[in-house]
Amino acid sequence: MKKLDHIDRHILQILQEDGRAPYTEIASQLGLSEGTIRSRIARMVQEGVFTFVIRTNPEKMGLHVQAIIGLTTKLGWQDQVAQALSKFPQIRFVGAFSGKHDLIVSALFHDNEALISFVNERLSQIEGIVAADVSLELKQYKDYSCLVHDDDVS
Repeated sequence: MKKLDHIDRHILQILQEDGRAPYTEIASQLGLSEGTIRSRIARMVQEGVFTFVIRTNPEKMGLHVQAIIGLTTKLGWQDQVAQALSKFPQIRFVGAFSGKHDLIVSALFHDNEALISFVNERLSQIEGIVAADVSLELKQYKDYSCLVHDDDVS
């Protein structure tokens, strides 16, 4: 994989601000040709640097409850539990962590009843889960994946 340079990082920053920015506009901002922008974006997508996705607003989709669930698993069961969790549409993130919890899950629900039902009827059925620590999000300040920072492209 080719190392990202200053131009690649600038392209990524522009796309993070507006994923629908036309290549001609990006080229104009950076003083490059549209073909250069098109080929750099194609290369970064092909190399898995990023992918274009649609990002929905959970509130607008009727998903008013976000939970962070810390899970303790039986020794040797972490991968199997993570695989099982990954199949649920309510779960948007599953990660293995050091510390108090073996796995941390982020999940979205229509309401508290749906969350309670998920924990009691779904999580309780997954072999290998020892304990679940459920926390509700009260207020969200930021929700983005890896960002290109301004100081990276100056």
